[in-house]
Amino acid sequence: MNELPRIVLLGRPNVGKSTLFNRLIRSNRAITHDRPGITRDALEGCVRKGAKALFTLVDTGGLTLTDSERVSSGPEGLKGFEEAIFAQVQSVLATAQAICLVVDARDGLLPMDAHLATLARRSGLPLLCVVNKVDGSEHTERLSAEFHALGLPLIAISAAHGLHIPELVQKMSSLLPEGQALASETPAPALRLAFLGRPNAGKSSLVNALTGQERMITSDVPGTTRDSVDVAFRLGGRNYVFVDTAGVRRKTKISDEVERFSVNSSLKSTTKADVTLLVLDATEELSVQDKRLIDLLDRRKTPFLVLLNKRDLLSEREITRVRKEVAEQLAFCAHVPVLCVSAKSGQGLQKVLPMALRIKEECSKRIPTGKLNRAMEEVLTRHQPPVVRRSRPRFFYLTQAESEPPTFVFFVSDATRVPESYLRYLERGLRKLFAIDHAPVRMHLRSSHKKQSGKSAS
Repeated sequence: MNELPRIVLLGRPNVGKSTLFNRLIRSNRAITHDRPGITRDALEGCVRKGAKALFTLVDTGGLTLTDSERVSSGPEGLKGFEEAIFAQVQSVLATAQAICLVVDARDGLLPMDAHLATLARRSGLPLLCVVNKVDGSEHTERLSAEFHALGLPLIAISAAHGLHIPELVQKMSSLLPEGQALASETPAPALRLAFLGRPNAGKSSLVNALTGQERMITSDVPGTTRDSVDVAFRLGGRNYVFVDTAGVRRKTKISDEVERFSVNSSLKSTTKADVTLLVLDATEELSVQDKRLIDLLDRRKTPFLVLLNKRDLLSEREITRVRKEVAEQLAFCAHVPVLCVSAKSGQGLQKVLPMALRIKEECSKRIPTGKLNRAMEEVLTRHQPPVVRRSRPRFFYLTQAESEPPTFVFFVSDATRVPESYLRYLERGLRKLFAIDHAPVRMHLRSSHKKQSGKSAS
């Protein structure tokens, strides 16, 4: 796979980098808010021209530096994370082909902007100064004049209102080495894995451990991750995208608007992922919120597996107890695999990706109609449906309506006479016959007065 060139958005907090990022990738991926320091982890997205991919855009956390380029205490909301943000930005710049320094026209040229321009120059990469929050062409010269002192090529825009965005994309493309700015075909699809769980369960640490890179900022402070962050990764000739999400607390405990945005983004990420990895802290009792997340994924028929993290902190006896507790909660979705892992020691991590791939493959299964109906006859013969209201329902026909996940529709004489327990028996039978061990399965009953002719042929 030919990787797209990377352009990094650099700037101090609250200059509008995330708003610009969302505008350029045409998606509300980054959480935007008037509060400084919302973005912490580097976010990546693709900038396109029509159906063609031009380059990868990287949104970074707002930087605060002193004269000696040491990390300062920074504004409220950044305390405790500046050093990690600075280290991550330096790592991102090492893989970039160009930099866009974003400044705030309303604030004017500040010493911090000059510090960051110096930092950007030392990278040796092509630079562009993007003067944001110019909300009208008539204000361009007045609001951008003082930024010429930075000695960088300059363009004035408004990310919020879309002013001069096409011109910006053209200028950004021109920063790239000749040939790299040419439109590329969309990269091959990757297996998309979303990490979901309560705050401080170890989701970001697992992403770092699985990729072997410090891609995510981690700390003991719950809520460190705010955006849902895509981390592209390649292993064994296969492409993956890990989606690290913000910790999900109970709604009644959420009073902060930013956290509410983060939680909504986390839950939305599971609907777009191929497989969700529900991360539980094995050192803590299974909480009400853990149980609610399991119930939510089960009701939505989301393909998922459970990772019991922090395995290294428990004895074998304690792990057995935790496994039993989780198994009881998974009684109505017993197909969900449970893996004991440790982000810190690496225990069990080698099983995670193979299991996720297996679930994805099972979700994609299409079973010929003939095989389905022969399987139905075998399952019915082994155990007939019970008599309900003096009548035994008759099963005429079975079809697979769709995949991802596999969805089966039974045509029966009277769907109201088939108890839920028998439907679960049918599901277990089909799973066994077609080796659908871990993917979710949807089962539907549809009343029909007669067997449809010719439907049992393969």
